[in-house]
Amino acid sequence: MDKVVGIDLGTTNSCVCLYESGVAHVIPNAEGSRTTPSMVAFTPDGQRLVGNIAKRQAIANPQNTVFATKRLMGRKFKTPEVQRMQMTAPFKIASSDNGDAAVTVHGKRYSPPEIGAFVLRALKESAQEYTEATIKDAVVAVPAYFDDAQRQATRDAGRLAGLNVLRIINEPTAAALAYGIGAESSGTIAVYDLGGGTFDISILDFSGGVFQVKATHGDTFLGGEDIDARLMDTLIASFLSETNIDLRKDPVALQRLKDAAERAKIELSTVDETEISLPFLTADASGPKHLRRLLHRSELEALTQDLIIQTIAHCEEALTGAGVTIEQITDVLLVGGMTKMPLVQRTVAEFFGRQPNRSVNPDEAVAVGAAIQAAILSGDVGEVVLLDVNPLSLGIETAGGVMTKLIPRNVTVPVSVTEIFTTSEDYQPLVNIHVLQGERPLAADNTSLARFELVGIPPALRGVPKIEVTFSIDANGILSVDARDLGTKKEQSLRVRATSGLTEQAIERILSEAEQYQESDRLHVEMAELRRRLAGLIYTTERSLAESANYLTESELAQIRVDLEEGRRATESADMARMANALRELEKSAFRITEVMYKDLA
Repeated sequence: MDKVVGIDLGTTNSCVCLYESGVAHVIPNAEGSRTTPSMVAFTPDGQRLVGNIAKRQAIANPQNTVFATKRLMGRKFKTPEVQRMQMTAPFKIASSDNGDAAVTVHGKRYSPPEIGAFVLRALKESAQEYTEATIKDAVVAVPAYFDDAQRQATRDAGRLAGLNVLRIINEPTAAALAYGIGAESSGTIAVYDLGGGTFDISILDFSGGVFQVKATHGDTFLGGEDIDARLMDTLIASFLSETNIDLRKDPVALQRLKDAAERAKIELSTVDETEISLPFLTADASGPKHLRRLLHRSELEALTQDLIIQTIAHCEEALTGAGVTIEQITDVLLVGGMTKMPLVQRTVAEFFGRQPNRSVNPDEAVAVGAAIQAAILSGDVGEVVLLDVNPLSLGIETAGGVMTKLIPRNVTVPVSVTEIFTTSEDYQPLVNIHVLQGERPLAADNTSLARFELVGIPPALRGVPKIEVTFSIDANGILSVDARDLGTKKEQSLRVRATSGLTEQAIERILSEAEQYQESDRLHVEMAELRRRLAGLIYTTERSLAESANYLTESELAQIRVDLEEGRRATESADMARMANALRELEKSAFRITEVMYKDLA
């Protein structure tokens, strides 16, 4: 088999690795660096620059140098996260035709997968030069909390780069492989992965070469970029107060400020104080303006402490999902560039009650783990089994607008689940299958992944047809759906191809919203169930009445018709008490029909 590389397509930096003969070779780029900035620049003369060379010219060409586009994967332009990113990004973020976020350079729109593909292609070329062979296949790591749309966008980026993505692997899982490959010990580890744009926490058991993910949690819009933005906001506000100049309106100044904030953040990981000095940052009628400021580590920590505390809430959720306690965790692994920050290390140590393990390089661990997974797939590494989980529940919309879960979150993948459904109307010629992802009980509050129709169902009363729906998640976490009418054997298969990512209900807010709206969600579900029961009783009463009317008195008939009419009106209302009362009254009057039908059998 040809050589298969492992790639960490990061928000800030990316890395490519080859695992061969039991050794991980992190492949340097053309300039000798082991990581490559995930930046792409477009020059006025039509050149496209990737990596360090793009980063070096960013200040002189800020509006045409794009970065952190991994954060735009699978997101709509109008989401708060994208709008927040636009406030500090010197380049233009625009809306594509389907409403997705895209970047605009020299009047041309580029999707996030396209920008990702440019970075992947540069990594591929470095790998080919290093191995002196053609690289066609790769394993690419993604945040564990990436949803279906974001995973598919990553796969599309690989395909645009000329790579056959053999496997999508979760970043914390990849880091665990880098940490534990060949280890004969066993235990339960927590992988805390805080990178440039995303945060993940995964709880894994490993023993005898078997790595089993127990639970995962995270936030796809929380990372070093947010810390940079927080510091930038402070500097911009201070500068505005002193000079009455808003630096957000100056792309060159904004890019210089971005670089200075990132540099200061990195320096404060090793020193207590640093100076931010930006001479000639901008100018007005009175002359040039300079920015110079001393920044203490304690000040940066005070500005960003709430962001780090947010990660602990996800750690608590992951532990609960895994069914383990802090005392059962045998090791805590730090991954991602932001884990070099002393505040992060202290916060993690305080929560888990132990000093975290920093034995793996946080910038390279994910790429190394992805390369190990590549070696497993190619047969170069044996006796290692990787069992990952899906991050969010998957299901379909059923009667009453309720989401019926077929595959709950934190289930080991690959997995396939089959359920039998039926029609909700008489002589229904087709069945609409609405595929959903999320944790809320009502369909409207979850992410719509796809819709399709199973047609050709023969005329029948509702409840008679039997529709078999199968959800299958492959090892990449990508969903396929099959629907089959058991009577006609007609079948419709769909590999879910999301046309966009998450909207306002961004993936990192799904679980918190589920908790926040737990009580209102419960009431909505109860109302939907009550409406369904009342509608069902109306239907059966009307059918039974047509067959038994001759056996009832006029007063009985009149009462049933009054109760039926009130039942129909109640189902159209949002009054639970009215629906409950209508159900009780109709049950009483309709019971007379049952007595008449079965009186001769008594």
